[in-house]
Amino acid sequence: MSLVNAFDYAARRFAGRAAFVQGEERIDYAAAAAFSHRVAAGLGRQLARGDKVAVLSPNEAWSFIAVLGILRGGFVWLPINARNALADTIAQVDDFDCDCLLYHSSFEADVARIRASVPRIRLLLCLDRPGQAAPALRDWLADAPATAPPLDLAADEVCMMFGTGGTTGRSKGVMLMHRNVMAMIGNFLAAMPYGEPPVYLAAAPLTHAAGFMCFWIMATGGSTIVLPTANPRAVMQAIEQHRVTTLFLPPTVIYMMLADPEVRHYDYRSLKHFIYGAAPMAADKLKEAVAVFGPCMAQGYGQVEAPCSLTFLPPEEHRLNGDATSERRLTSCGRAMPYSEVAIMDDAGHLLGPEQAGEIVARGDLVMLGYYKNPEATAETAAHGWHHTGDVGLMDADGFVYIVDRKKDMVITGGFNVYPSEVERVLWSHPAVQDCAVIGVPDEKWGEAVKAIIELKPDATASEADLLALCRVRLGGVKAPKSVEFWPQLPRSPVGKVLKRAIRERFWAGRARQI
Repeated sequence: MSLVNAFDYAARRFAGRAAFVQGEERIDYAAAAAFSHRVAAGLGRQLARGDKVAVLSPNEAWSFIAVLGILRGGFVWLPINARNALADTIAQVDDFDCDCLLYHSSFEADVARIRASVPRIRLLLCLDRPGQAAPALRDWLADAPATAPPLDLAADEVCMMFGTGGTTGRSKGVMLMHRNVMAMIGNFLAAMPYGEPPVYLAAAPLTHAAGFMCFWIMATGGSTIVLPTANPRAVMQAIEQHRVTTLFLPPTVIYMMLADPEVRHYDYRSLKHFIYGAAPMAADKLKEAVAVFGPCMAQGYGQVEAPCSLTFLPPEEHRLNGDATSERRLTSCGRAMPYSEVAIMDDAGHLLGPEQAGEIVARGDLVMLGYYKNPEATAETAAHGWHHTGDVGLMDADGFVYIVDRKKDMVITGGFNVYPSEVERVLWSHPAVQDCAVIGVPDEKWGEAVKAIIELKPDATASEADLLALCRVRLGGVKAPKSVEFWPQLPRSPVGKVLKRAIRERFWAGRARQI
């Protein structure tokens, strides 16, 4: 049993239904299945089962369908984020022992350097046209069999290897098995049942959570609308045009949508699940999102090592009843999903009770096999028989999980622990704040001082005094920032996460200790 079985189930039932739509092009399940068979058969002529195939492409439907062929052929998919720096791409394909690179012609200028730096790559194919040093994939497949030889793919075979992002150092290779992604599909099928196949809008990079969501959508016979980028106005237009039912975006893009003066001019009534994740979302902005987009907001919590679906907060838990419980629930990431076991653990490996803060840990079929060629990191993250997420959180008596912060982001100021996310939630509540990052900076008196870096909404204004006063009233003197800086734009990773490491480096440069 493999991940491909879920797609084939839908392809048999819904052969003529649109699997992908991009621009004016509509690709039905039959065409997608046929192409995936040819990719699997073609690659099988030169690659061995278990070889690693990297795909470097912007959001593009046929590129993702090629991924189905990679999986069908028993190869390992290495997704490369199209927004990566070239040095990061080279490091990733080299560290993960890439055997074959499928690339979009928009990366033609980078391919020569990749090939020169990673001589292990023995097969190079251009996805959309003939390349300078590689044939076009379709031309290369012209004589490939129309049906790939059937493989008895085991659920515990590695089928994907994702980089951890590298925002805190060298990226680690997360080895995901078929059963990990099938557990994710099962979680979403249980959490979001649809009477009719959903219409999913893929605007965030398909190399990350937005791509994971495609596997669940395809298992239902749903249609995926592909946008090249998560442009806020284009997203709003696509929701209305295609009657989108399901959407995933990181909070950063949702904030930009809410700040768009045209945001209330579109029809969002088709939306059933507007899923946010990858970073915490401010409660006040979440309330605004519910007011604008309707009762469809839903949160999924996971990470590459346990994809997308450790916990889930459905739309009905976003409804305010005027009491403290429902208000607090807006800051929760939900309860454990059916194929995920989630708990809170202290540093000694003891599981904690309700309302006790510790590290969020998980176990079950959703959790990765381990890190590629990194047994030390694998053992560390699997200590005490649970996967350690690196997130600090707590669980209430009803099983709702609340993320407090990343363990590494905690600021110790004057002997007190301050979790930046708590301060950020207060700052996000200010109407002029588009986004923010709270870090600890060196301070002779306090050791570390809490500092806020603010990105304002377009044409909005706010003063340092305003924001400091807001935090002192809501948080008290210890947790409130000692200073505020306004930056035109916060540094972000290729998937839109704020890079606190890059911000910290500006203030800690040249110091032996970073704390």
